[in-house]
Amino acid sequence: MFSRKARRASNRRRLSLLLACLVIAGCASHSVPLRDARQAYYAGDLRRADELLVKASSKRSRDADVLKLDQAMLHLAAGRADEAERLLREVRDRFDHLEQKDVREATLSLLTDDTRRAYAGEDYEKVMIRSMLALSNLMRDGSDAEAYCLQVDQKQAEIIETGVPGEEENPKLGYKRVAFGSYLHGVLREASHLHYDDAARSFGQVAAWEPNFIGVQSDLQRVSAGVHSAPDHGVVYVFALVGRGPYKEETAAEATSNALLVADRILSAVGDHTLPPTIAPVKIPRVVAPVNEVDGVYVAVDERPFGVTQTVTNVNDLAVDQCQATMNHTIARAVVRRVVKKATVYTAKDQMKVDNGLLNFAFDAAGVVWEATESADTRCWGLLPAQIQVTRIELPVGTHQLSLGPARGGQPIGPANSAAVQVENGRNTYVLVSYPTREMVGEILTATP
Repeated sequence: MFSRKARRASNRRRLSLLLACLVIAGCASHSVPLRDARQAYYAGDLRRADELLVKASSKRSRDADVLKLDQAMLHLAAGRADEAERLLREVRDRFDHLEQKDVREATLSLLTDDTRRAYAGEDYEKVMIRSMLALSNLMRDGSDAEAYCLQVDQKQAEIIETGVPGEEENPKLGYKRVAFGSYLHGVLREASHLHYDDAARSFGQVAAWEPNFIGVQSDLQRVSAGVHSAPDHGVVYVFALVGRGPYKEETAAEATSNALLVADRILSAVGDHTLPPTIAPVKIPRVVAPVNEVDGVYVAVDERPFGVTQTVTNVNDLAVDQCQATMNHTIARAVVRRVVKKATVYTAKDQMKVDNGLLNFAFDAAGVVWEATESADTRCWGLLPAQIQVTRIELPVGTHQLSLGPARGGQPIGPANSAAVQVENGRNTYVLVSYPTREMVGEILTATP
């Protein structure tokens, strides 16, 4: 039998090992990432932003996918649509793979936090990847743009149908649908001069999903008449990525009664744990929509004002609304981690037969440290725009000078940038511009697939 002195020494060694494990686990937290790279992008310094993203890629393995998403936006703004499409495809396939359950990783995240898990993307990010794939391909050759548009709607339906684990009622049924995929699909079907019925169905979905996008009413009237454009005319579509998009920050949240109900269901599935009557505030990520000084892009053609782009998808509203819809589940997961950690400490004390007051206090302190070092998972696609906007311009065949600049409240608020566009008879020409701030980022891209 061991002496009391030997047992104390053994307990101290076990406690030291426990403390080391707890601190190591907690130190794996995720800080607010890549702020410098994103600020360089907003300032229009694409070379600096690229250098910082490449540097971060070599050091942040768990951030690899969100880094690729940011790099894709940088490449698209710089006119490298093929490279943007390649990166977006990689992350799309990776996120699809990560939707499969990983029991080991899920268990580890309960003992640490969600930053230990491979990032599988938020629902809005999964849909926006497919939207940006369609846009990137359109600015390259358009060969797969229709397929990507269909993927936008398919992924939305799949996400909503899957729902949220532990919730009796599916909170995703209230998700607002992303209209951009259907809008671009309608544009492309109309451009064939054959599939006006398909175009009408797509534009009808846009009218239902984005009723504030008044431009779609003209689209519906036009395709119902079966006329793409007047003789010896073509169409220029200006797509604008406007404003700074959503990001995540850490916040403390109270465990609501609904969240506790969800947590109780999760606990019953992961082990024999009981939910305490009260839970201190837990750390969770919340989506933030920045206040933007730019809310549109004004357009002039051959020095004559034409109008301002209209919003077909509000990414900020989409992200914030989805975050709120699934908040109970987010809080519940944090509560479950809190319960599992406390249970682990109590079990360790029981198995080691801790009867010393000082040692008991040390165990409790270790548990507090373990909980305190937990971090909310603030990984996100940081260079999404606040809004995807568009305007349609029908013009005579020939070369035209297009001027684009930042706008707010329908009025110009900064200098314009210009590019020549070639209009072909009965065909579409596509233009893409990025205005996260008053200053344009990258180039004005043009394509006639």
